[in-house]
Amino acid sequence: MPTLRLGDTAPDFQQDSTEGPISFHQWAGNDWVVLFSHPADFTPVCTTELGKTAALNGEFARRGVKPIAVSVDPVDSHHEWVGDINETQDTTVTFPILADADKKVATLYDMIHPNSLVNATVRSVFVIDPKKTVRLTLTYPASTGRNFDEILRVIDSLQLTDSHKVATPANWKDGDDVVILPSLQDPAELAQRFPKGFRAVRPYLRLTPQPNK
Repeated sequence: MPTLRLGDTAPDFQQDSTEGPISFHQWAGNDWVVLFSHPADFTPVCTTELGKTAALNGEFARRGVKPIAVSVDPVDSHHEWVGDINETQDTTVTFPILADADKKVATLYDMIHPNSLVNATVRSVFVIDPKKTVRLTLTYPASTGRNFDEILRVIDSLQLTDSHKVATPANWKDGDDVVILPSLQDPAELAQRFPKGFRAVRPYLRLTPQPNK
């Protein structure tokens, strides 16, 4: 199975979950999706990650994003684990966890890396837009928990740059100045798109206040 690349269509699938059977594209609807995998249930780092995702429920909802987790353990195990997550992380898990015992989803999304973990999924992250297009991929080792603030930051960047002819510079966060695309050169269009003006550090490096603020 070839690795999914940016711009590819996220594969559809049907799989059981803690919220019952899910047909992925239908479940996603017109929302953004963060699909992220875990090596196993009842593991310490994964417990903190799912707890953090639950705690960020309002932040995901504000951006029109649905999180969905996947682990190769069965659904009964997931339900028991959710109780542990809620108790130890002082939160309530409200998103589905796919029960991928047959590794259908893990195989479709190339989440099993035999040289790292033979039978379990690595910590993969896929950000998928409403057109079902893969917009971000991240892969972490099993020993390193994910930075969910970074995942939200990338979603902010993607949603901003989809709507405006800008890119986001290094370490950008919501509210910071952005970069005008070099392809935009027409003075009238520049004035119309960026009424707050811009600062040309170089002809190819023009900074402007974030246009949707």
